Amino acid sequence: MQARCCRMSYGMFYIAFFMIYIYTNPWITPQTRQNGTFERLGKAWDCEMSILNVENLSHGFGDRTIFTDVSFRLLKGEHIGLVGANGEGKSTFMNIITGKLMPDEGKVEWSKNVRVGYLDQHTALEKGMTVRDVLASAFDFLYEMERRMNEICDKMGDASEAELEAYMEELGTIQELLDHHDFYMIDAKVEEVARALGILEVGLETDVTDLSGGQRTKLLLGKLLLEKPDILLLDEPTNYLDENHIEWLKRYLQEYENAFILISHDIPFLNSVVNLIYHMNNAELNRYVGDYDKFQEVYAMKKSQLEAAYNKQQKEIADLKDFVARNKARVATRNMAMSRQKKLDKMDVIELASEKPKPVFHFQEARTSGRYIFTSKDLVIGYDEALSKPLDLSMERGQKVVLTGANGIGKTTLLKSILGLIAPLSGSVELGDYLEIGYFEQEMDQSVDTTCIEEIWNTFPSYTQYEVRSALAKCGLTTKHIESKVKVLSGGEQAKVRLCKLINRPTNILLLDEPTNHLDVDAKAELKRALQAYKGSILMVCHEPEFYDGLATDVWDCSEWSLRI
Repeated sequence: MQARCCRMSYGMFYIAFFMIYIYTNPWITPQTRQNGTFERLGKAWDCEMSILNVENLSHGFGDRTIFTDVSFRLLKGEHIGLVGANGEGKSTFMNIITGKLMPDEGKVEWSKNVRVGYLDQHTALEKGMTVRDVLASAFDFLYEMERRMNEICDKMGDASEAELEAYMEELGTIQELLDHHDFYMIDAKVEEVARALGILEVGLETDVTDLSGGQRTKLLLGKLLLEKPDILLLDEPTNYLDENHIEWLKRYLQEYENAFILISHDIPFLNSVVNLIYHMNNAELNRYVGDYDKFQEVYAMKKSQLEAAYNKQQKEIADLKDFVARNKARVATRNMAMSRQKKLDKMDVIELASEKPKPVFHFQEARTSGRYIFTSKDLVIGYDEALSKPLDLSMERGQKVVLTGANGIGKTTLLKSILGLIAPLSGSVELGDYLEIGYFEQEMDQSVDTTCIEEIWNTFPSYTQYEVRSALAKCGLTTKHIESKVKVLSGGEQAKVRLCKLINRPTNILLLDEPTNHLDVDAKAELKRALQAYKGSILMVCHEPEFYDGLATDVWDCSEWSLRI
């Protein structure tokens, strides 16, 4: 606390002193305190303390409004959870405040010299870049200084005495900064962070396009840590992360001194790291003090109070309209009727926010499969090199198996090897009889240029337009989402489109690769219910114990046979 006080600017000191004076001086009346001057002082205080100011922000895509007149202020040390249903604009909001997207209206102001670290859910890593290159890019500003230093050294041979003196001074400043930031220990720092996040084993010279989803996420997290930003912006960082590294990230954020904004649908994780909730709903942004559970409690109370006030007002409006209708034609009661009509005209009518459609998942079931789903004999999975020991696995009808273990050990590769999408390095997989397989991939191809309607129609060409729209609506998508292109939807909405294709095809075995990624709380709960009700077999990769608890009949720890551990 003492250290923070020491960092207070002179401006903040004088504002604080003056505000204490005016609020403790008995000669200054409350009316005086509330005039424009003191209001402006309060705003000046907030501006001094804030890292980010967002004022009157509005944005939309076509006729689809994402948010309207949103104002937001981020203060030092705040740990914020940004929550809301899929498609409410959380990632869009992040893209606007980071400058990746220009808002339709409003302004975004960062305080001076603030370094921002942003972990995007759709960050693209270019082919040809190695793990070491990505981690070392955290120090690009230092490499830029080094290049400038080399330029100066080249110029010094032909410089005049005055120029030489200026060059020497600049060189000294740059050298000081390089030493301060441990420039000559970058390689050691890179290796240290890579080891802590479990990506050193993958190899620092590995091409980033060869990494799994979890390994890419860990790589980007490592880059952020090396940058040491003043504020962290994290968009669903737990997606693709295994349990151990989710726990590691949780501890890191709990001890993080600076501010961060976190988008996540992982409620236990949110509850453990945030102290404020900002809720995006119906194009609005509302602030709640406390964790997610506290927010839910307060939100439910506000919602019930609003509904009670709405019902009371609607009854009053109905009574007034009835009185006016019955009495406006009679001379004796016309004045009373007009008086009530004026009251109606002046009334500030309460409006209830439209309820978002909740998804309903129901997996269509095909005929019963044979006894065995698959059996493997001395199966070795991998690409260029082996990821596993020889595997003798078998799965029987009715089993609901969850694959767990660290990122990059071969869980997705195992699923693809069973399906025949990847040829095993050695050994064999034999599929059972009468299988109708449904496969949910971890990621969607971002180059897809179709609308949601076209995407479902391509899969089910016999469907009528009504059936296509009805199928998508049951998955929790609104009319505007349904008519939009898939690539402009949020990660959660894209997942619902893929689930729509899966649930409308009769299956007796489901292979699911992290199906909970990007899904909001309601969709995740409904998916768990639907999978519990499903009578077929399930083989699923999942890192959320609270999701598969009560669903899985067996849990296979893939680290027991992986060669990457």
